[in-house]
Order: sequence, then C-alpha cells, then structure tokens
Amino acid sequence: MPNLKDLKNRIESVKSTRKITKAMQMVAAAKLRRAQEAAEASRPYSEQFNAVMGGLAAAVAGSDSAPKLIAGTGSDQVQLLVVMTAERGLCGGFNGNIARLARAKAAELKAAGKTVKVLTVGKKGREAIKRDLEEDFVGHVDLSEVKKLGYSDAQGIAADVLARFDAGEFDVATIFYATFQSVIAQTPTAQQIIPASFDSEGEESALFDYEPSEEAILADLLPRGVATAIFSALLENAASEQGARMSAMDNATRNAGDMIDKLTIEFNRSRQAVITNELIEIISGAEAL
Repeated sequence: MPNLKDLKNRIESVKSTRKITKAMQMVAAAKLRRAQEAAEASRPYSEQFNAVMGGLAAAVAGSDSAPKLIAGTGSDQVQLLVVMTAERGLCGGFNGNIARLARAKAAELKAAGKTVKVLTVGKKGREAIKRDLEEDFVGHVDLSEVKKLGYSDAQGIAADVLARFDAGEFDVATIFYATFQSVIAQTPTAQQIIPASFDSEGEESALFDYEPSEEAILADLLPRGVATAIFSALLENAASEQGARMSAMDNATRNAGDMIDKLTIEFNRSRQAVITNELIEIISGAEAL
C-alpha cells in the first residue's frame, strides 16, 4: 500500500493533469465553433459546384474529346491514396479512424493486384500508417505552420496531385478524411477525385447552353474541382479534429475527477489507519505501565 506522501503527490499530479485537459477542452470548444462554421459554409458551394460539373461531365461522357481528368487513363492499376489527418494528437480516435480506413483500402487494392502509392497530409496520419505502408509513401505535405486553412493550401496539394497525374505516376486518386457530423461523431470518408466522379449528373446540362464547349469548360474547371474537393476535405477535417479533441479532453477531465475521488478516499482511509495504529500504540504503552 502506498504511503500518505505518495498518495498526496499522486492526487496533486492528477489535479494538475485535470487543469491541463480542462484548458485544452475549452480551447478546442472555441476553435470548433469557427471550424464548424467554415465547414458548413463550404458545403453549399461544393454541392452546387459538383451539380454543375456533373451536368457537364454527363454531356461529354464517352466522347473522345473528354478531358483526361474525367475519362481517366483507361486503367486503375496504380492507385494514389491521399491520407489527410491532423498535425497534432490528443483528439481521441480521429487520426486512427482515418488511417484505419486508408489501411483497409490499401489492403483491398493490394489483394486485387493493384499498386498502391500513399501521399500523407498531416504528421499524425503518417505516423499511424507508417508501420504497414511505409514502402508505399511517395510524399508528405506539412501543414504544421498553417494557423488558418485557406484555399491556397488546398491548391498546393492539388497542384502536387495533378502534377503526379500528368506525369503518369498513378491512374486513380482517392482522398481520405473525416466528415464532421457532431462533437461526438466524425465519419471517416473516402472520396475519389481522379478520375472525377459526381453524384449529380445530367440535370444541369439541360438547363444551360455553354460557351465555349463543355469540353473546354471542363478542361479549365476540373483542376479547380480537385482543389475544391481537397479544400472541403481539409475544412471537414479541421472541424472533426476539434470536435474529437473536445470530446476526448472532456472524457479525460471526467476520468481525472473520478481518479481524484478514489485517491482521496484511499488517502483518508490510509490516514485513518495510521491514526488508529498510533492510538493503539499509545493505549498499549499506557496499559503496560
């Protein structure tokens, strides 16, 4: 049984830890509001952009003049997985869930005889999948110095991915991130960005006459579409990260409080036992006289 001094030191240590987790919870809550607003504000634009692009893509589907970003290379042998996670930890299972989805996809592709390449965005994602896929890594994007995500950050990542595609390094690109649902729910998501695929097809092309041609418009907008998809994923990740961190720190604070209560009870019992033993010694000594 630990002595009173050890118990007292441990109680003070847990109290200090609780102060840190409580402060981190409050910081995450403040950041979450801004990140959530940014993610939710981007969704209508992304949805409308994809609707228009889907209509254009449907108009040129099967055409020999269709842009390569829609038509693809004619093969799916080489797959690029862009794994987007956080630069920092202490956010529960946020990073691990995204990495787990990416590892499962990589295992599925390899089992089918495909070649897998991995581009990581965020240090924690790289660490999480390094043991299994280190030999497949082809690049890493460091956003640790970025204080506020902007479209230019997504453009930099998109430019890297598009340059690799133009160089013939891969046939299909998929991004992995977490879609923000709520503070306690962030859904790991895989989204194919090259060749581009759209949920809404055929409706928009019937509403508008385009000048210049659909092919020319797509050739200009598709690279922006890749950047837009990546930017939306970054915003969703940012909100999901803060939500996961807020939830994790809240749980840590509660657990620290429970531990303090248990240690305090143990401390009081130990102190009572010490006092009882001292009284017994005093009484025994008095009776011996």
